Amino acid sequence: MKCPASHRIAAVVVYTMTACAVLRPCHGFRIAASPARCHLHALTHQRHAPTPSAIAGAGHARIYPLGSLSRLYSSSSDDDTDGKARVLFLGTPDVAASSLRAIHDASQSPGCPYELVGVVTQPPKRRKRRGKEIHSPVGLAAEELGLPILCPEKAKDKDFLDQLEGEVRPDLCITAAYGQYLPKRFLATPKLGTLNIHPSLLPRWRGSSPVQRSLEAGDNPVGVSVLFTVSKMDAGPIVAQESLEIDENEQATTLLPTLFDIGTKCLVDALPKVLDGEITMDTADAQDEALVAEAGMISAAEGQLWPSKEDSTTIHNRVRGFSMWPGTFLYFRIGDDEAKDPVKVKVIESRVLDETAEPTDVIEIGPKKGDGLWLVCGDGSVLEMLKVQPATRNVMDAKSFVNGLQGQTVRWLSGVDS
Repeated sequence: MKCPASHRIAAVVVYTMTACAVLRPCHGFRIAASPARCHLHALTHQRHAPTPSAIAGAGHARIYPLGSLSRLYSSSSDDDTDGKARVLFLGTPDVAASSLRAIHDASQSPGCPYELVGVVTQPPKRRKRRGKEIHSPVGLAAEELGLPILCPEKAKDKDFLDQLEGEVRPDLCITAAYGQYLPKRFLATPKLGTLNIHPSLLPRWRGSSPVQRSLEAGDNPVGVSVLFTVSKMDAGPIVAQESLEIDENEQATTLLPTLFDIGTKCLVDALPKVLDGEITMDTADAQDEALVAEAGMISAAEGQLWPSKEDSTTIHNRVRGFSMWPGTFLYFRIGDDEAKDPVKVKVIESRVLDETAEPTDVIEIGPKKGDGLWLVCGDGSVLEMLKVQPATRNVMDAKSFVNGLQGQTVRWLSGVDS
């Protein structure tokens, strides 16, 4: 005798709850594999799934077991006749979310040779100690676009790689600031390879902080590269590259999204040639290893400025490069009482002045209306600090800072460790 449908559904739910360590009220669930402490979020949407708000309003959640993803990734089924390449996107922050939307928009155009079949991003995180977990910007964008989402704790997790090979089956992967190392097994899965958007003119600035390091070094032009991913970081052959002349005061905060927008356009333009086999790992341009510069991870200590040892251009370039994180700072003594603790002050915005001055540790506002705080370095070069942020205070312009001094003298201090 056949079991009623309602009983079969109940059996699936019971089995799922037994197999899963965590069952969540969302569009999917998380498997916690205790031996490997692996968390795999299969937060998925059917091709025309209702919006999250509509589901919430209906008073229930849709739960898709891991095996059901074969139905969601349906474009490779026997009845599919459009012949489109299956593309999987990997990314995490806001700049990658913008890339995802642009690639998705391009995929909707008539005659486009590919379709996005899913998104991989970092697992949701709690923004507050007792708050609910929130998707990464890429995860939120994927929800809006109705794309299946995978959130492995690590890209090397066996469950994730099994699912990638057995159910997702991408022809091509695209990465944009995903934030995890991709193992060889992952790279071997898509038959056309994996493309990466990297915001530097490779082979210069391979690594995790290319925009920050290029600005810190005073590079102009800067640029972005689209390359095939290989096991060695950012060392694959280059598919496309574009340079950009920038203003001498451009900061990483504004430059990074600009470069990702340019890089995404380059990638979308190159995709047809990659998909039809005209551009491959073998035909793309190999990087010159003799020109490699490493963009190593930035430490918080690198944000401290040393006017006694560094000139104004060096300091200004670090202010520009580290504007997102960790920021730049120095210590001020306010007033003449040397027993007072120094004040840590972040430098938010600066520029280099043409004039020079006698070296001094006294900081004064410039003589003209709208001038910033003048910091004279040990070599006599002058940095103008336009916006600063004293500890526990909001960001302020130079005039507001001086108004709060009530006539007290300000000196920058050397030899104070953070």
